[in-house]
Amino acid sequence: MVEKKQNIVMFPFMAQGHIIPFLALALHIEQRNKNYSITFVNTPLNINKLRQSLPPNSSITLLEIAFDSSDHGLPPNSENCDTLPYSLVITLLRASTSLGPAFKELVSELIRKSHGERPLCIIADIFLGWTASVARELGVFHAIFSGCGAYGLACYYSLWSHLSQKKKKVDDDDDEFVLPDFEEASKLHATQLPLSMLEADGSDSWSVFQGQNLPEWVKSNAVLFNTVQVFDQLGLMYFKRKLGCPVWPVGPVLLSLESRSKVGKEGGLSPEFCKEWLDSKLVKSVLYISFGSMNTINKSQMMQLAMALEASGRNFIWVVRPPIGFDINSEFRFHEWLPIGFAERVTDSKRGLLVQKWAPQLEILSHKSTSAFLSHCGWNSVLEALIHGVPLLGWAMAGEQFFNVKFLEEELGVCVEVARGKTCDVRHEDVVEKIELVMDETSDQKKGKEIRRRVFQVKEMIENATKDEENYKGSSVKAMDDFFNAAISMKEKKMMMMIKREEEEEEKKTSNSINGIS
Repeated sequence: MVEKKQNIVMFPFMAQGHIIPFLALALHIEQRNKNYSITFVNTPLNINKLRQSLPPNSSITLLEIAFDSSDHGLPPNSENCDTLPYSLVITLLRASTSLGPAFKELVSELIRKSHGERPLCIIADIFLGWTASVARELGVFHAIFSGCGAYGLACYYSLWSHLSQKKKKVDDDDDEFVLPDFEEASKLHATQLPLSMLEADGSDSWSVFQGQNLPEWVKSNAVLFNTVQVFDQLGLMYFKRKLGCPVWPVGPVLLSLESRSKVGKEGGLSPEFCKEWLDSKLVKSVLYISFGSMNTINKSQMMQLAMALEASGRNFIWVVRPPIGFDINSEFRFHEWLPIGFAERVTDSKRGLLVQKWAPQLEILSHKSTSAFLSHCGWNSVLEALIHGVPLLGWAMAGEQFFNVKFLEEELGVCVEVARGKTCDVRHEDVVEKIELVMDETSDQKKGKEIRRRVFQVKEMIENATKDEENYKGSSVKAMDDFFNAAISMKEKKMMMMIKREEEEEEKKTSNSINGIS
């Protein structure tokens, strides 16, 4: 007799930076343990795209939840942040809260089809806090899965939780401040706050959304982080004491090269051409530049970055998108947004690749010719760099990215900050200096050597955490086991309670029958 698999329901927020780590986690669970089935929930257009991303032998079930973006003041067929300007991301976030009744009905239907057996657990996104209440109503173990690192998210969570205190300090021109419930993070500067926080006044859209979303986290049974315990302990400890529930670091869970390429953007740079170009370059001679799938910089910053790349003389691959104020999905106007003749010079000299829309990031970061990564420091990109031993140049754009850069530079020592945000002034001379600091292998600069040494150490930490051998399990492997054991334990306790209640009801009926009570 084949043992019935326990079902895991997974529901990421509708953005590539959230869907990718959820898909990686789903595939990781599927490959590692055959006792679980996985139901992956999202809106129709995202599900359709995911169908192309699953390996042919995957048994993951993709389930659509109805959503019409036009009902929420969004353009038609806007079901992913990647198709929206940043100003409308909060509209999609707020619209996602309307999915509560449909999600409850979806899980209820899964229970009905399983003859009353509940899923083992619901694993939901940090932006879908309301799912914890749904899980509690239905008696299902609930976990939040964060694709962010624990330190960066701890700063982000703390700031939104103490918005009024933060505003008072910044408004009083006190540029530096300490988080009242996360002093271990040391001082933050006003320039490290994303625009949504700087503009927040308590009644704005972001404040209202986070005021509803974050308090829901305490209703969850656990939090999973796509990070490693040994280097992210400060953030993990913050959430343990803040939420009072188990916090398990299970990362890094990353998509394979094959799966990652399938969830990339259409067009852009083919993996084959990319490899051929990188193969022609010296070891550790190429700088890779990408600001993620949702971000871009302004025209002035773009011009200064191009000047810095030319002045440095370094080989580079740059994923360029139209600057702020222009349609991010439109064609790139090279002659308008870059120095005159820049594109032709770097192309003719074969020193640089200017890539529109999408580049095969994992192929680039895993190649021996890649020396450093100038990144917005979204956590997916950070992990993909660190697991391949690539140091970072940090240029945060939004969300918790500013705190990731702080963590990577001050705590881990694997990053040098280049700039902050989409509006800061950038001088190409300063950018060249930072590039040289990280990429110069022959220099006697102590800082550059120390960064490369620390990156190698962190790479080893990641490898140790994810080891799964007969006589040794790494910390991330143990954390995943502990999570499932906790979910199984809760499910068994609830089943025992249900059986006990049914027995008590049966005894009551029998007693009433004997006593002549109908």
